[in-house]
Amino acid sequence: MSEPVIIRVFDVVGTPLCVSSADGQLVYDKLVPLVREGRKVSLSFAQVQTVISAFLNTAIGQLYGEFTEEQVRERLSVRDMLPEDVALLKRVVENAKAYFRDPERFKQVTGQEGDDDAQ
Repeated sequence: MSEPVIIRVFDVVGTPLCVSSADGQLVYDKLVPLVREGRKVSLSFAQVQTVISAFLNTAIGQLYGEFTEEQVRERLSVRDMLPEDVALLKRVVENAKAYFRDPERFKQVTGQEGDDDAQ
């Protein structure tokens, strides 16, 4: 079995602060082709000091819109993450799975439906 490809988040975003969706998109763009090929990827958060949900939603959460839960679980691992960031990642993943299972229902339950009409 081949070793996983290691993606160092710090190297991708160039900063210890993972706080923007744009930076999350950079990580996502690195992950997708590898996951699509069936490669195992280890996402390292070494040197990262701050992670927020907007970053994780984009970097990891949107994987659940393109791949099955099983594919993500088998192909993606995360390491070198602070315990509080692991807890945040778990919440992001659960929300992403719920959203992509039924986006319309998720919007209704979270009160996001109809927000586009409010001006």
